[in-house]
Amino acid sequence: MSATSLEHARAVADAVLYEGYLLYPYRANSGKNQSRWQFGVLGPPGADHAGVGEDSVLRSQLLVRGGAPRDAGRIAVHLRFLHLQTRTAQSADGMGGFRDVAELGIGDRRWLSWDEAVESELSFGPWSLAEVAAGRTEPVLVLAAEETEELTDEAGHPAGRLVRRRRPLHAQLEIRAERVTGVPTVVYRVSVSVENTAAGASDDRGSAIAASFIGAHLLLTADDAEFVSMTDPPPGFAAAAAASRQHRCWPVLAGPEGDRSVLLVSPIILYDHPELAPQSAGALFDSTEIDEILTLRVMTLTDEEKAAARATDPLAAAIIDRCDAMSPEAMQELHGVLRDPHALADVDLAPGSSLWDAPELPWWDPAVDASVSPDSDAVLIDGVPVAAGSMVRVRPRRRADAQDIFFTDQVARVCAVHSDVDGETHVAVVLADDPAADLHDWYGRYLYFAPEELEPIT
Repeated sequence: MSATSLEHARAVADAVLYEGYLLYPYRANSGKNQSRWQFGVLGPPGADHAGVGEDSVLRSQLLVRGGAPRDAGRIAVHLRFLHLQTRTAQSADGMGGFRDVAELGIGDRRWLSWDEAVESELSFGPWSLAEVAAGRTEPVLVLAAEETEELTDEAGHPAGRLVRRRRPLHAQLEIRAERVTGVPTVVYRVSVSVENTAAGASDDRGSAIAASFIGAHLLLTADDAEFVSMTDPPPGFAAAAAASRQHRCWPVLAGPEGDRSVLLVSPIILYDHPELAPQSAGALFDSTEIDEILTLRVMTLTDEEKAAARATDPLAAAIIDRCDAMSPEAMQELHGVLRDPHALADVDLAPGSSLWDAPELPWWDPAVDASVSPDSDAVLIDGVPVAAGSMVRVRPRRRADAQDIFFTDQVARVCAVHSDVDGETHVAVVLADDPAADLHDWYGRYLYFAPEELEPIT
Protein backbone atom coordinates (compact mmCIF):
# COMPACT_ATOMS: atom_id res chain seq x y z
CA MET A 1 0.00 0.00 0.00
CA SER A 2 1.46 3.36 -1.02
CA ALA A 3 0.96 6.67 0.79
CA THR A 4 -0.49 8.03 -2.45
CA SER A 5 -3.21 5.36 -2.47
CA LEU A 6 -4.20 6.18 1.10
CA GLU A 7 -4.32 9.92 0.42
CA HIS A 8 -6.46 9.29 -2.66
CA ALA A 9 -8.89 7.30 -0.51
CA ARG A 10 -8.87 9.96 2.23
CA ALA A 11 -10.03 12.61 -0.24
CA VAL A 12 -13.16 10.58 -0.96
CA ALA A 13 -13.52 9.58 2.69
CA ASP A 14 -13.54 13.25 3.68
CA ALA A 15 -16.62 13.74 1.51
CA VAL A 16 -18.21 10.77 3.30
CA LEU A 17 -17.13 12.17 6.67
CA TYR A 18 -19.08 15.38 6.16
CA GLU A 19 -22.03 13.78 4.35
CA GLY A 20 -25.06 15.56 5.79
CA TYR A 21 -23.02 17.88 8.04
CA LEU A 22 -24.50 20.87 6.21
CA LEU A 23 -27.29 20.29 3.74
CA TYR A 24 -27.05 23.98 2.90
CA PRO A 25 -25.88 27.06 4.86
CA TYR A 26 -29.27 27.72 6.38
CA ARG A 27 -29.92 30.21 9.14
CA ALA A 28 -30.08 28.86 12.68
CA ASN A 29 -33.87 29.12 12.86
CA SER A 30 -34.31 26.81 9.86
CA GLY A 31 -35.70 23.41 10.75
CA LYS A 32 -33.41 21.79 8.16
CA ASN A 33 -30.37 23.16 9.97
CA GLN A 34 -31.60 21.65 13.23
CA SER A 35 -31.67 18.10 11.81
CA ARG A 36 -28.06 17.16 11.12
CA TRP A 37 -25.84 14.08 11.20
CA GLN A 38 -27.80 12.03 8.68
CA PHE A 39 -25.31 9.24 7.91
CA GLY A 40 -22.88 7.03 9.78
CA VAL A 41 -23.88 7.88 13.35
CA LEU A 42 -22.89 5.32 15.99
CA GLY A 43 -25.07 6.20 18.97
CA PRO A 44 -24.58 5.09 22.57
CA PRO A 45 -26.10 1.74 23.59
CA GLY A 46 -29.88 1.90 23.87
CA ALA A 47 -30.24 5.26 22.12
CA ASP A 48 -31.96 3.73 19.10
CA HIS A 49 -34.49 1.82 21.19
CA ALA A 50 -35.16 4.92 23.29
CA GLY A 51 -35.82 6.91 20.11
CA VAL A 52 -33.15 9.51 20.91
CA GLY A 53 -30.28 8.25 18.74
CA GLU A 54 -29.04 5.60 16.35
CA ASP A 55 -27.73 2.04 16.37
CA SER A 56 -24.42 1.66 18.21
CA VAL A 57 -22.74 -0.80 15.82
CA LEU A 58 -21.07 -0.71 12.40
CA ARG A 59 -20.10 -4.17 11.12
CA SER A 60 -18.53 -5.29 7.84
CA GLN A 61 -17.17 -8.48 6.26
CA LEU A 62 -14.67 -8.18 3.43
CA LEU A 63 -12.36 -10.42 1.44
CA VAL A 64 -8.56 -10.22 1.50
CA ARG A 65 -6.40 -12.15 -0.94
CA GLY A 66 -2.88 -12.98 0.27
CA GLY A 67 -0.48 -15.72 1.31
CA ALA A 68 -0.78 -18.10 4.24
CA PRO A 69 -1.46 -16.34 7.57
CA ARG A 70 2.14 -16.55 8.79
CA ASP A 71 3.75 -15.87 5.43
CA ALA A 72 2.34 -12.63 4.03
CA GLY A 73 -0.17 -9.87 4.45
CA ARG A 74 -0.64 -7.07 6.96
CA ILE A 75 -3.79 -5.06 7.63
CA ALA A 76 -4.27 -1.69 9.31
CA VAL A 77 -7.57 -0.02 10.26
CA HIS A 78 -8.26 3.72 10.38
CA LEU A 79 -11.43 4.76 12.22
CA ARG A 80 -12.58 8.21 11.07
CA PHE A 81 -15.46 10.26 12.47
CA LEU A 82 -16.67 13.66 13.63
CA HIS A 83 -16.73 14.48 17.35
CA LEU A 84 -19.55 16.80 18.41
CA GLN A 85 -18.31 20.08 19.84
CA THR A 86 -20.65 22.44 21.67
CA ARG A 87 -19.76 26.08 21.08
CA THR A 88 -21.01 28.51 23.72
CA ALA A 89 -20.86 32.23 22.98
CA GLN A 90 -20.05 34.37 26.02
CA SER A 91 -20.19 38.15 26.32
CA ALA A 92 -17.83 40.15 28.54
CA ASP A 93 -19.74 41.58 31.51
CA GLY A 94 -17.41 44.55 31.97
CA MET A 95 -16.17 43.32 35.34
CA GLY A 96 -13.65 40.75 34.12
CA GLY A 97 -16.18 37.97 33.79
CA PHE A 98 -18.30 36.46 31.05
CA ARG A 99 -21.92 35.36 30.69
CA ASP A 100 -23.48 32.89 28.26
CA VAL A 101 -25.49 34.41 25.41
CA ALA A 102 -27.46 32.92 22.55
CA GLU A 103 -25.80 35.32 20.10
CA LEU A 104 -22.65 37.41 20.39
CA GLY A 105 -22.08 40.44 18.20
CA ILE A 106 -18.83 42.41 18.00
CA GLY A 107 -18.83 45.09 15.33
CA ASP A 108 -20.07 43.48 12.14
CA ARG A 109 -19.14 39.97 13.34
CA ARG A 110 -21.66 37.55 14.84
CA TRP A 111 -21.46 34.16 16.56
CA LEU A 112 -24.25 31.90 17.77
CA SER A 113 -24.09 29.33 20.52
CA TRP A 114 -24.07 26.33 18.20
CA ASP A 115 -22.89 22.76 17.68
CA GLU A 116 -19.77 22.20 15.59
CA ALA A 117 -17.74 19.08 14.93
CA VAL A 118 -14.07 18.12 15.02
CA GLU A 119 -12.46 15.67 12.59
CA SER A 120 -10.88 12.64 14.23
CA GLU A 121 -8.92 9.67 12.91
CA LEU A 122 -7.61 6.80 15.04
CA SER A 123 -5.28 4.17 13.55
CA PHE A 124 -4.93 0.55 14.65
CA GLY A 125 -2.37 -2.01 13.54
CA PRO A 126 -0.90 -3.00 11.22
CA TRP A 127 -1.37 -6.64 12.10
CA SER A 128 -0.30 -9.72 10.22
CA LEU A 129 -3.06 -11.92 8.87
CA ALA A 130 -2.02 -14.47 11.49
CA GLU A 131 -2.74 -11.95 14.24
CA VAL A 132 -6.05 -11.01 12.64
CA ALA A 133 -6.96 -14.70 12.33
CA ALA A 134 -6.45 -15.01 16.09
CA GLY A 135 -8.75 -12.03 16.66
CA ARG A 136 -7.99 -8.56 17.94
CA THR A 137 -10.02 -6.34 20.26
CA GLU A 138 -8.96 -2.71 20.67
CA PRO A 139 -10.45 -0.12 23.04
CA VAL A 140 -11.33 3.25 21.50
CA LEU A 141 -11.11 6.24 23.82
CA VAL A 142 -11.42 9.88 22.82
CA LEU A 143 -10.80 12.25 25.71
CA ALA A 144 -13.04 15.14 26.68
CA ALA A 145 -11.73 18.58 25.86
CA GLU A 146 -12.43 22.27 26.46
CA GLU A 147 -10.96 25.14 24.43
CA THR A 148 -11.47 28.89 24.69
CA GLU A 149 -11.16 31.45 21.89
CA GLU A 150 -10.83 35.03 23.14
CA LEU A 151 -12.54 37.74 21.06
CA THR A 152 -11.71 41.46 21.13
CA ASP A 153 -13.35 44.61 19.78
CA GLU A 154 -11.80 46.97 17.24
CA ALA A 155 -9.82 48.68 20.02
CA GLY A 156 -8.37 45.36 21.14
CA HIS A 157 -10.36 45.19 24.38
CA PRO A 158 -11.87 41.86 25.53
CA ALA A 159 -15.44 41.74 24.24
CA GLY A 160 -16.36 38.08 24.50
CA ARG A 161 -15.20 34.55 23.92
CA LEU A 162 -16.20 31.21 22.45
CA VAL A 163 -15.99 28.17 24.71
CA ARG A 164 -15.88 24.83 22.90
CA ARG A 165 -16.50 21.59 24.82
CA ARG A 166 -16.37 17.93 23.78
CA ARG A 167 -17.56 14.95 25.78
CA PRO A 168 -15.46 11.76 25.93
CA LEU A 169 -16.23 8.99 23.46
CA HIS A 170 -15.93 5.26 24.15
CA ALA A 171 -16.04 2.37 21.70
CA GLN A 172 -14.55 -1.02 20.91
CA LEU A 173 -13.02 -2.17 17.65
CA GLU A 174 -12.90 -5.89 16.82
CA ILE A 175 -11.27 -7.60 13.86
CA ARG A 176 -10.81 -11.28 13.00
CA ALA A 177 -10.22 -13.39 9.89
CA GLU A 178 -10.98 -16.89 8.66
CA ARG A 179 -10.01 -18.84 5.56
CA VAL A 180 -12.59 -19.04 2.78
CA THR A 181 -12.98 -22.31 0.91
CA GLY A 182 -14.10 -22.84 -2.67
CA VAL A 183 -12.14 -19.91 -4.13
CA PRO A 184 -9.28 -19.95 -6.68
CA THR A 185 -6.57 -18.61 -4.31
CA VAL A 186 -5.88 -18.12 -0.61
CA VAL A 187 -8.56 -15.74 0.61
CA TYR A 188 -9.63 -14.62 4.07
CA ARG A 189 -12.96 -13.21 5.14
CA VAL A 190 -12.12 -10.38 7.51
CA SER A 191 -14.84 -9.30 9.93
CA VAL A 192 -14.41 -5.84 11.44
CA SER A 193 -16.77 -3.97 13.73
CA VAL A 194 -16.94 -0.79 15.77
CA GLU A 195 -19.37 -0.55 18.69
CA ASN A 196 -20.09 2.55 20.75
CA THR A 197 -19.83 1.55 24.42
CA ALA A 198 -20.64 4.87 26.15
CA ALA A 199 -22.75 4.31 29.25
CA GLY A 200 -25.58 6.50 30.54
CA ALA A 201 -25.84 8.66 27.44
CA SER A 202 -29.24 7.66 26.05
CA ASP A 203 -31.49 9.79 28.27
CA ASP A 204 -32.18 12.48 25.67
CA ARG A 205 -31.27 13.39 22.10
CA GLY A 206 -28.67 15.97 23.10
CA SER A 207 -26.77 13.58 25.35
CA ALA A 208 -26.96 10.81 22.75
CA ILE A 209 -25.48 12.83 19.89
CA ALA A 210 -22.77 14.27 22.16
CA ALA A 211 -21.66 10.69 22.90
CA SER A 212 -21.93 9.51 19.27
CA PHE A 213 -19.36 8.85 16.57
CA ILE A 214 -20.69 10.99 13.69
CA GLY A 215 -20.04 10.17 10.04
CA ALA A 216 -18.19 7.07 11.22
CA HIS A 217 -16.42 4.99 8.58
CA LEU A 218 -13.31 2.85 8.19
CA LEU A 219 -10.33 2.91 5.87
CA LEU A 220 -8.50 -0.43 5.73
CA THR A 221 -5.06 -0.77 4.15
CA ALA A 222 -3.26 -3.94 3.09
CA ASP A 223 0.45 -4.62 2.54
CA ASP A 224 1.59 -7.79 0.74
CA ALA A 225 -2.10 -8.55 0.23
CA GLU A 226 -5.05 -7.08 -1.62
CA PHE A 227 -8.75 -6.59 -1.12
CA VAL A 228 -11.34 -8.24 -3.35
CA SER A 229 -14.12 -6.09 -4.78
CA MET A 230 -17.35 -6.76 -2.90
CA THR A 231 -19.53 -5.05 -5.52
CA ASP A 232 -17.91 -6.53 -8.63
CA PRO A 233 -15.97 -9.62 -7.51
CA PRO A 234 -13.67 -11.34 -10.01
CA PRO A 235 -14.58 -14.77 -11.41
CA GLY A 236 -14.66 -17.43 -8.70
CA PHE A 237 -15.27 -14.97 -5.85
CA ALA A 238 -18.93 -14.04 -6.36
CA ALA A 239 -20.27 -16.63 -3.89
CA ALA A 240 -17.79 -15.62 -1.18
CA ALA A 241 -18.66 -11.96 -1.65
CA ALA A 242 -22.40 -12.70 -1.54
CA ALA A 243 -21.97 -14.68 1.69
CA SER A 244 -20.33 -11.71 3.41
CA ARG A 245 -22.59 -9.62 5.63
CA GLN A 246 -22.73 -5.85 6.11
CA HIS A 247 -24.47 -3.90 8.85
CA ARG A 248 -25.01 -0.18 8.19
CA CYS A 249 -22.09 0.06 5.78
CA TRP A 250 -20.90 -0.55 2.22
CA PRO A 251 -17.29 -1.66 1.53
CA VAL A 252 -15.67 -0.48 -1.73
CA LEU A 253 -12.17 -0.41 -3.18
CA ALA A 254 -11.03 3.16 -2.52
CA GLY A 255 -7.62 3.58 -4.13
CA PRO A 256 -6.98 4.75 -7.70
CA GLU A 257 -8.29 2.59 -10.54
CA GLY A 258 -6.49 -0.76 -10.48
CA ASP A 259 -5.30 -0.34 -6.87
CA ARG A 260 -6.62 -2.94 -4.41
CA SER A 261 -4.62 -1.99 -1.33
CA VAL A 262 -7.19 0.37 0.26
CA LEU A 263 -10.81 -0.33 1.13
CA LEU A 264 -13.40 2.15 2.39
CA VAL A 265 -16.18 0.89 4.65
CA SER A 266 -18.68 3.64 3.93
CA PRO A 267 -22.04 4.46 5.56
CA ILE A 268 -23.39 5.39 2.10
CA ILE A 269 -23.47 3.39 -1.13
CA LEU A 270 -20.53 4.05 -3.44
CA TYR A 271 -18.90 2.32 -6.37
CA ASP A 272 -15.36 0.93 -6.48
CA HIS A 273 -12.58 3.49 -6.92
CA PRO A 274 -14.79 6.54 -6.30
CA GLU A 275 -13.37 9.91 -7.29
CA LEU A 276 -14.18 13.53 -6.61
CA ALA A 277 -15.03 15.46 -9.75
CA PRO A 278 -12.17 17.87 -10.48
CA GLN A 279 -14.78 20.50 -11.40
CA SER A 280 -15.82 20.72 -7.73
CA ALA A 281 -13.94 23.63 -6.18
CA GLY A 282 -14.65 22.65 -2.57
CA ALA A 283 -16.86 20.69 -0.23
CA LEU A 284 -20.53 21.59 0.14
CA PHE A 285 -21.29 18.53 2.32
CA ASP A 286 -24.17 17.69 0.01
CA SER A 287 -23.40 14.17 -1.28
CA THR A 288 -20.84 15.67 -3.69
CA GLU A 289 -23.21 15.59 -6.64
CA ILE A 290 -25.15 18.88 -6.71
CA ASP A 291 -22.50 21.56 -6.30
CA GLU A 292 -23.93 23.69 -9.10
CA ILE A 293 -27.45 24.07 -7.80
CA LEU A 294 -26.32 24.65 -4.20
CA THR A 295 -23.86 27.30 -5.35
CA LEU A 296 -26.61 29.07 -7.28
CA ARG A 297 -28.85 28.93 -4.21
CA VAL A 298 -26.13 30.44 -2.02
CA MET A 299 -25.73 33.26 -4.54
CA THR A 300 -29.41 34.15 -4.16
CA LEU A 301 -29.15 34.66 -0.38
CA THR A 302 -29.48 38.23 0.85
CA ASP A 303 -26.64 39.82 2.79
CA GLU A 304 -28.69 39.45 5.97
CA GLU A 305 -29.30 35.76 5.32
CA LYS A 306 -25.62 35.20 4.58
CA ALA A 307 -24.64 36.91 7.83
CA ALA A 308 -27.10 34.76 9.77
CA ALA A 309 -25.74 31.57 8.16
CA ARG A 310 -22.11 32.61 8.76
CA ALA A 311 -22.86 32.99 12.46
CA THR A 312 -23.78 29.31 12.82
CA ASP A 313 -20.60 27.52 11.77
CA PRO A 314 -17.13 28.30 10.32
CA LEU A 315 -17.71 25.74 7.57
CA ALA A 316 -20.98 27.41 6.58
CA ALA A 317 -19.14 30.73 6.45
CA ALA A 318 -16.45 29.18 4.25
CA ILE A 319 -19.09 27.89 1.80
CA ILE A 320 -20.63 31.35 1.47
CA ASP A 321 -17.26 33.06 1.04
CA ARG A 322 -16.21 30.57 -1.64
CA CYS A 323 -19.48 30.94 -3.55
CA ASP A 324 -19.28 34.73 -3.38
CA ALA A 325 -15.75 34.64 -4.80
CA MET A 326 -16.46 32.07 -7.53
CA SER A 327 -15.47 33.17 -11.02
CA PRO A 328 -17.68 32.63 -14.09
CA GLU A 329 -15.12 30.10 -15.34
CA ALA A 330 -15.34 28.08 -12.11
CA MET A 331 -19.13 28.21 -12.25
CA GLN A 332 -19.08 26.94 -15.82
CA GLU A 333 -16.93 24.00 -14.69
CA LEU A 334 -19.68 22.95 -12.27
CA HIS A 335 -22.13 22.70 -15.15
CA GLY A 336 -20.39 19.47 -16.14
CA VAL A 337 -19.02 18.11 -19.38
CA LEU A 338 -20.91 16.02 -21.91
CA ARG A 339 -18.85 13.23 -23.42
CA ASP A 340 -19.57 10.46 -25.93
CA PRO A 341 -18.89 7.19 -24.04
CA HIS A 342 -18.43 5.30 -27.32
CA ALA A 343 -15.74 7.71 -28.45
CA LEU A 344 -13.97 7.37 -25.10
CA ALA A 345 -13.71 3.63 -25.61
CA ASP A 346 -11.01 4.28 -28.21
CA VAL A 347 -9.08 6.84 -26.15
CA ASP A 348 -5.66 5.80 -24.86
CA LEU A 349 -5.20 6.99 -21.28
CA ALA A 350 -1.85 7.53 -19.62
CA PRO A 351 -1.02 5.23 -16.68
CA GLY A 352 -2.63 6.51 -13.50
CA SER A 353 -5.11 8.75 -15.33
CA SER A 354 -8.88 8.35 -15.53
CA LEU A 355 -11.74 9.25 -17.86
CA TRP A 356 -11.78 12.69 -16.25
CA ASP A 357 -8.45 13.28 -18.03
CA ALA A 358 -9.70 12.24 -21.46
CA PRO A 359 -10.00 14.94 -24.13
CA GLU A 360 -13.38 16.64 -24.25
CA LEU A 361 -15.41 15.71 -27.30
CA PRO A 362 -18.34 17.85 -28.55
CA TRP A 363 -21.76 16.23 -28.15
CA TRP A 364 -23.08 18.34 -31.02
CA ASP A 365 -21.13 20.10 -33.76
CA PRO A 366 -23.06 23.00 -35.35
CA ALA A 367 -20.81 22.81 -38.43
CA VAL A 368 -21.88 19.21 -39.05
CA ASP A 369 -25.58 19.54 -38.21
CA ALA A 370 -26.48 23.06 -39.31
CA SER A 371 -30.16 22.09 -39.44
CA VAL A 372 -30.38 22.30 -35.63
CA SER A 373 -30.40 25.71 -33.94
CA PRO A 374 -32.12 25.64 -30.52
CA ASP A 375 -31.82 29.41 -30.12
CA SER A 376 -33.76 30.15 -33.30
CA ASP A 377 -35.82 27.03 -34.02
CA ALA A 378 -39.59 27.29 -33.61
CA VAL A 379 -42.42 24.87 -32.97
CA LEU A 380 -46.06 25.35 -33.98
CA ILE A 381 -48.47 25.26 -31.01
CA ASP A 382 -52.19 25.78 -31.72
CA GLY A 383 -51.22 27.36 -35.02
CA VAL A 384 -48.83 29.85 -33.37
CA PRO A 385 -45.06 29.62 -33.97
CA VAL A 386 -43.27 29.51 -30.62
CA ALA A 387 -39.55 30.23 -30.40
CA ALA A 388 -37.01 31.85 -28.07
CA GLY A 389 -38.61 34.99 -26.62
CA SER A 390 -42.21 33.76 -26.93
CA MET A 391 -44.43 33.92 -23.85
CA VAL A 392 -46.45 30.82 -22.94
CA ARG A 393 -48.66 29.54 -20.15
CA VAL A 394 -47.69 26.20 -18.58
CA ARG A 395 -50.33 23.43 -18.70
CA PRO A 396 -48.56 20.23 -17.51
CA ARG A 397 -50.27 17.12 -18.88
CA ARG A 398 -47.92 14.47 -20.23
CA ARG A 399 -46.23 12.39 -17.52
CA ALA A 400 -46.23 15.45 -15.27
CA ASP A 401 -44.42 14.97 -11.98
CA ALA A 402 -45.13 16.83 -8.74
CA GLN A 403 -42.74 19.66 -9.56
CA ASP A 404 -44.30 20.23 -13.00
CA ILE A 405 -47.75 20.42 -11.44
CA PHE A 406 -46.57 23.22 -9.16
CA PHE A 407 -46.02 25.33 -12.27
CA THR A 408 -49.57 24.93 -13.58
CA ASP A 409 -50.92 28.20 -15.08
CA GLN A 410 -47.57 29.96 -14.59
CA VAL A 411 -46.44 32.31 -17.35
CA ALA A 412 -43.06 31.39 -18.83
CA ARG A 413 -40.61 32.74 -21.37
CA VAL A 414 -39.31 30.39 -24.04
CA CYS A 415 -35.49 30.25 -24.22
CA ALA A 416 -34.89 27.46 -26.75
CA VAL A 417 -36.57 24.70 -28.76
CA HIS A 418 -34.76 21.36 -28.75
CA SER A 419 -35.19 18.15 -30.72
CA ASP A 420 -33.86 14.84 -29.42
CA VAL A 421 -32.58 11.85 -31.39
CA ASP A 422 -36.05 10.25 -31.26
CA GLY A 423 -37.63 13.22 -33.02
CA GLU A 424 -39.35 14.53 -29.89
CA THR A 425 -39.52 18.30 -29.33
CA HIS A 426 -38.76 19.87 -25.95
CA VAL A 427 -39.34 23.54 -25.16
CA ALA A 428 -36.93 25.12 -22.66
CA VAL A 429 -38.49 27.86 -20.52
CA VAL A 430 -37.92 30.01 -17.44
CA LEU A 431 -40.78 31.26 -15.28
CA ALA A 432 -41.60 34.93 -15.81
CA ASP A 433 -42.19 35.55 -12.09
CA ASP A 434 -39.01 33.80 -10.97
CA PRO A 435 -36.59 36.45 -9.58
CA ALA A 436 -33.72 34.26 -10.76
CA ALA A 437 -35.10 33.80 -14.30
CA ASP A 438 -32.31 35.78 -15.96
CA LEU A 439 -29.70 33.86 -13.96
CA HIS A 440 -31.24 30.52 -14.97
CA ASP A 441 -31.36 31.66 -18.61
CA TRP A 442 -27.74 32.82 -18.55
CA TYR A 443 -26.62 29.54 -17.06
CA GLY A 444 -28.88 27.23 -19.06
CA ARG A 445 -30.88 25.96 -16.08
CA TYR A 446 -34.26 25.52 -17.80
CA LEU A 447 -37.59 23.79 -17.24
CA TYR A 448 -38.56 21.55 -20.15
CA PHE A 449 -42.07 20.89 -21.43
CA ALA A 450 -43.59 19.19 -24.45
CA PRO A 451 -45.31 21.57 -26.92
CA GLU A 452 -48.77 20.25 -25.98
CA GLU A 453 -48.09 21.29 -22.37
CA LEU A 454 -47.76 24.94 -23.34
CA GLU A 455 -50.36 27.53 -24.38
CA PRO A 456 -49.08 30.46 -26.49
CA ILE A 457 -49.77 33.94 -25.13
CA THR A 458 -50.25 36.29 -28.04
